[in-house]
Amino acid sequence: MLSLSLQPLKGGERSLMAQLGAVLAVAASFLCASLFSAVHKIEEGHIGVYYRGGALLTSTSGPGFHLMLPFITSYKSVQTTLQTDEVKNVPCGTSGGVMIYFDRIEVVNFLVPHAVYDIVKNYTADYDKALIFNKIHHELNQFCSVHTLQEVYIELFGKKASCDDHLLKQPCFPRCLLLSCPRGGMGTKGPEVSKIQCPGSGRSHRGGTPGKC
Repeated sequence: MLSLSLQPLKGGERSLMAQLGAVLAVAASFLCASLFSAVHKIEEGHIGVYYRGGALLTSTSGPGFHLMLPFITSYKSVQTTLQTDEVKNVPCGTSGGVMIYFDRIEVVNFLVPHAVYDIVKNYTADYDKALIFNKIHHELNQFCSVHTLQEVYIELFGKKASCDDHLLKQPCFPRCLLLSCPRGGMGTKGPEVSKIQCPGSGRSHRGGTPGKC
């Protein structure tokens, strides 16, 4: 007849078991953190771009769940569908030295998915800052600097209905705001200015009317 007897663990054995349990807990936590860091989701209408050690990788991903190397690789989600960027309170100095402001300019733009890598490589994921915001400020100032207050405020922008068309017809705007890439498919290989809304009125730095600036 067999008889079994349970003997309490000795102090050294209990310490070993505690250490083993701690190691397993740390390993499980690291595994969970790695899995959480590796799995990511790209929303519909976006493209994922990846970085490793600060370097942009050539691979991109479409909508859905994806895996990447945890802790080493990071990603950013870049929108490719239509989005509207608002450039507000844009200063504009006329040839006569009067400073007026455009309250708001709206630029509707989108990216062609296969061009996302090139755009991010050349202009970073915040491409709209360089290609839209900075360009709007620069080109409006270039435009205003060769026109008088009368031309800018009344003759050119006095009629809101024709304002958008007039801006788009200026020689500098298509070159600067549309990347010089061939069109094809759904759009250009970069941000496309679909519409520019001009403010209903400007204002001088003195807060007066155009005739009193």
